[in-house]
Amino acid sequence: MAILSKEEAKKIIDKVLAFSKADEISVGLEGNRTGNIRYARNSVSTSGETTDLSLSVTSIFGKKSGTSTINEFDDASLEKTVRRAEEIAKLAPDNPEYVPMLGPQQYSETHSYAEATAAINPDFRAKAAFDSIDPCAKKNLTAAGYMEDTAGFSAMGNNKGLFGYNKATSVDFSITVRTADGKGSGYAARDYNDASRLSTASATEVAMQKALASASAKALEPGKYTVILEPTAGVDLLQNMMRSMDARNADEGRSFLGKKGGGTRLGEKLFDERVNIYSDPQNSEIPGSPFSGDGRPQEKVMWVENGVVKNMSYSRFWAQKQGVKAIPAPSGFIFQGGTESLADLIRGTEKGILVTRLWYIRAVDPQTLLYTGLTRDGTFYIENGQIKYPVKNFRFNESPVIMLNNLEAIGKPVRAGGNLVPPLKIRDFTFTSLSDAV
Repeated sequence: MAILSKEEAKKIIDKVLAFSKADEISVGLEGNRTGNIRYARNSVSTSGETTDLSLSVTSIFGKKSGTSTINEFDDASLEKTVRRAEEIAKLAPDNPEYVPMLGPQQYSETHSYAEATAAINPDFRAKAAFDSIDPCAKKNLTAAGYMEDTAGFSAMGNNKGLFGYNKATSVDFSITVRTADGKGSGYAARDYNDASRLSTASATEVAMQKALASASAKALEPGKYTVILEPTAGVDLLQNMMRSMDARNADEGRSFLGKKGGGTRLGEKLFDERVNIYSDPQNSEIPGSPFSGDGRPQEKVMWVENGVVKNMSYSRFWAQKQGVKAIPAPSGFIFQGGTESLADLIRGTEKGILVTRLWYIRAVDPQTLLYTGLTRDGTFYIENGQIKYPVKNFRFNESPVIMLNNLEAIGKPVRAGGNLVPPLKIRDFTFTSLSDAV
């Protein structure tokens, strides 16, 4: 029962709407089947599968709202949930930022559901783990990995005629490989909607190569270096930037898009002219939901074009206040790139550092998007177009805004963390100190 059809979901939502006595009511219904397998020290430690189906009701009287949730679906329980939401609403204070609910919307069809992922079973998970553990054990390496697969749906409706339904699947895999002496470490991560595209063996091979190559690391002096960020490394900083493109924060001077003294930097060229970032729920590589959490359609949006900030995300309240279109935040983004591979970028580098992963990233200054964090799981010195030797990990202090102004080259985008991100060659990337961690 965890994955309902469109017709089944609408039947439940319509039943809940019929119980309502409120001015407005919205209903959210979602369900999923989620499985996982985890291993460490070349041995599976946990594996399991859960199913979940839940419903939430938000009732509104005037500008007062109340929400109640439930996971029982008999008529009496559904009506009780509606009554409870209404009771909470009547006790709540007025919401000064209340915006009336949306009416019927037109949603584009996306293709975020794959039968191959929905069909994953314990045998599939066991083989995925074996294909990762076995090659490591044969080379006296230690593997620790995790795979999670989900198949589910989400639906929403209200008493103004809005209804939306979407099915989606995903499979996420990550693997860390360590050498026997603990001095070398490698990491790889893969995520897809379609599990037929996942090879835990090939991902593990990448992590194994990095682990073996990163042992006996040498120390380099901290400073400013030309770096090549693999997509798995660059995506973290880029995601933080994309999550900071909220118009209200900019208007109120709380983000990198706000100007001192008022106003925003919408329409300004903030990045290298080769930077083009957009979102598109219909993209075949990273298909997303056709609607946002409040029912607004997700459409193709250009966020940065030729280095110029073209759009910011708006809540419905803030868009109404500013008299502009309410654009929801993207669920995933696409950073347009070139045709060069990671290997091509390395070959074109006279001196630099290859960063395969960043972690423990923390904000230093939200108004400049300055972040600090550490490299991890394989950092390498490049000279004359070749990887010469591994280097000890660094702490960095860097802003993706500055980083995208110091672009030297952009490679071919690949999927990373639900986004399409290219490898990036950046000059003057700031390393502030060394780290003994591997």
